[in-house]
Amino acid sequence: MIIPLPELFSWSAMLGYLARSSDETLYRISDGAVSKLFYEHGEMALVRFEYVSGQTTAFLSSAHHLEASFLAPNGEAPSPRMKALVRRYAEEWFDLDRDLTDFYALAQRDPLLRGAAEEFHGLRIVGIPDLFEAICWGIIGQQINLSFAYTLKKRFTEAFGRQMERDGELFWAFPKPEDVAKLQVQDIAVLQMTARKSEYLIGAAKALVDGSIDKASLLTGGWAQAERRLLAMRGIGPWTAHYVLMRCLRMPEALPAADVGLHHAIRVTAAMDRKPTEAEVRELAKAWAGWEAYATFYLWRTLY
Repeated sequence: MIIPLPELFSWSAMLGYLARSSDETLYRISDGAVSKLFYEHGEMALVRFEYVSGQTTAFLSSAHHLEASFLAPNGEAPSPRMKALVRRYAEEWFDLDRDLTDFYALAQRDPLLRGAAEEFHGLRIVGIPDLFEAICWGIIGQQINLSFAYTLKKRFTEAFGRQMERDGELFWAFPKPEDVAKLQVQDIAVLQMTARKSEYLIGAAKALVDGSIDKASLLTGGWAQAERRLLAMRGIGPWTAHYVLMRCLRMPEALPAADVGLHHAIRVTAAMDRKPTEAEVRELAKAWAGWEAYATFYLWRTLY
């Protein structure tokens, strides 16, 4: 299955971000390709995404694209619904339908963004298309370092997610809300998760199962309304809300202004002798209007 790519897209920049943790358990990078397990409506599919560069000859002209190959161990072809799901997932995962021309023009005028935009040219926000996964990742990552957050996400996934084995390797799909909603706090707490976070994860799962929150409705009213609805959930504060707005709902105005990593990136990039205050971050972000999420993502990328 061919997935078209925009001109402003760098697969190497995307891989550089995707490879940031050896504890990542939801995809595998090998030989420049990314393999990921999907599970939806009782159907499982292992998909390998491989970059194919464009070429122009006297006889042929083709644009660069991703080739998505389904690696079913039993040889069964994926259903049309699964193929459509994988295509849409890739489009959101790699933010393929966004024109970055204006962002790069803005970055060239901004001393904080210019260097990152040049170094990581073609990088797009790597999303978390699944709302439950995005909320869980935001909750898990609260008030701990990134390395431990990856460790906890791996434990959570391997305890409650689905798996598939291929060529001696295990691939994992993130737990479904209907499965997590049935858990007790202690089921999650034994993974070294706090009892409070365990409660929040179960509460988020129940909210998605009973329909009190869903991705489609969050996308209908703009970022401010989506933020209010997310903040009404237990365990979701401004940082987590804007993380979900940015990584799942793909709202470019999202700005996790209190984020410690963002503060550190600004301090280093601007050669400040201290970290900026949240008020100073918001003042700086006025120059990023409409592209706050991308400015944040690029500044984050400078940290590793």
